[in-house]
Amino acid sequence: MSHHRPIYLDCHATTPLDQRVLTAMLPYFTEHFGNPASATHQYGWEAEAAVQRSRQILAEAIHATPEEIVFTSGATEANNLAIKGIAESYFAQGRHLITLQTEHNAVLDPCRYLQSLGFEVTYLPVQPDGLLDLDMLEKAIRPDTILVSVMAANNEIGVLQPLAAIGEICHRHQVLFHTDAAQAIGKIPLDVTAMQIDLMSLTAHKVYGPKGIGALYVRRNHPRVQLAPQLHGGGHERGMRSGTLYTPQIVGFAEAVKLGLWEMDTETQRLVELRDRLWQQLNCLPGIHLNGHPSQRLPGNLNVSIEQVEGQALALGLQPLAAVSSGSACTSAKIQPSHVLTALGRSPNLSYASLRFGIGRLNTVEEIDRIAAGAIATIECLRQSRR
Repeated sequence: MSHHRPIYLDCHATTPLDQRVLTAMLPYFTEHFGNPASATHQYGWEAEAAVQRSRQILAEAIHATPEEIVFTSGATEANNLAIKGIAESYFAQGRHLITLQTEHNAVLDPCRYLQSLGFEVTYLPVQPDGLLDLDMLEKAIRPDTILVSVMAANNEIGVLQPLAAIGEICHRHQVLFHTDAAQAIGKIPLDVTAMQIDLMSLTAHKVYGPKGIGALYVRRNHPRVQLAPQLHGGGHERGMRSGTLYTPQIVGFAEAVKLGLWEMDTETQRLVELRDRLWQQLNCLPGIHLNGHPSQRLPGNLNVSIEQVEGQALALGLQPLAAVSSGSACTSAKIQPSHVLTALGRSPNLSYASLRFGIGRLNTVEEIDRIAAGAIATIECLRQSRR
């Protein structure tokens, strides 16, 4: 990247495509362009073989079987397929779902939609560190509960929920467990067997893969999950998700996850060191607060709230130096504080004046030091101007 572009520190929004992933994808745009569903000639067979290899890689990454991987356009579609698909299939057994107040909108909005159809949804609060209270979850489960949906890693504060403990509770009560693992795949170990997960949403573009491709893991036994399709058509993906498979994206998705797993241990250690280095420097400022659990979080995530500054001014003040995300979700007309930070108990002012740093594969120690110095200078400058 050229030096005059801002340093990219927004890896929870998206990540750059890894060059090695691009190399794996290229032949499937041009030379091996066949439709994986074309069963009568070599072009189709080549594409189908590539898709099957990719399915195998993704399944092994989460300790599933290849048949349990259903390709989608991303995690948003996977979440919609999981939540609406379960609601539609199991509504005779019950119409109650449980999720967290801190979930991504791609989980919260399908839940609100189901409420408009007559389902009941319990939105559990989280503790001040962002973690779910397991006793509260257990108490919220009712005889008519059909699904619990809890994300693996939070997209704003990076907090890692205790998936295995949640899976155990759900299994014991014979309730299906869905997790949105968009931010987790390729960054933390995931095991659908050990964690007793029934449905898991994945995406490629948070792990240095291409945008526009994701998957839903759907458990095939103990229990066999029934899922109503949300896209009907040619019956692709065992009838759960029709549409011609996007072979280059699928190949890229698998390659990105494979690289993430290969490099996970060394990269985790490197990112934690960079993150802690950034926090140690920023923490010299008075009136700065860490959002979310200090250690049980994604290695590259740092989310802070800063007293006595205006949030948008802060993000804009940092803009020439760094691309970071501020804690206010700017919808078309009105700016609202982050629902995640609100759920942690942060005041609206502190929610607005927050920064999310998403540190990634391309960031260096030198960049972290520059960001820290720049952020401190910007904050001090903004505080001066308010006096």
